[in-house]
Amino acid sequence: MTPPLSSAEIATALPALPGWTRDGDALAKTFTFASFREAMSFMVRVGFEAEAADHHPDWTNVYNRVAIRLNTHDAGGKITAKDVALAKKIQAISWVG
Repeated sequence: MTPPLSSAEIATALPALPGWTRDGDALAKTFTFASFREAMSFMVRVGFEAEAADHHPDWTNVYNRVAIRLNTHDAGGKITAKDVALAKKIQAISWVG
């Protein structure tokens, strides 16, 4: 089991994640793309990273927007280092901010 991060650890991690916020017990961000096709290509790319990390986001897609929430289910749905690491990978993939 991955231990949850403390509030201080989460606050320390957030400045390195532009646009990400703490939303309760999750890291969250909405990405807005120019088109549905761009949003879907982003989701596919993130999917490969998530699968490689064996850590999968809760996300929704409506046309050109992708909303992502990250928390770790085996840590009681809390934020862990796995979430921060995946958020950093997602941030690196994104071309919209």
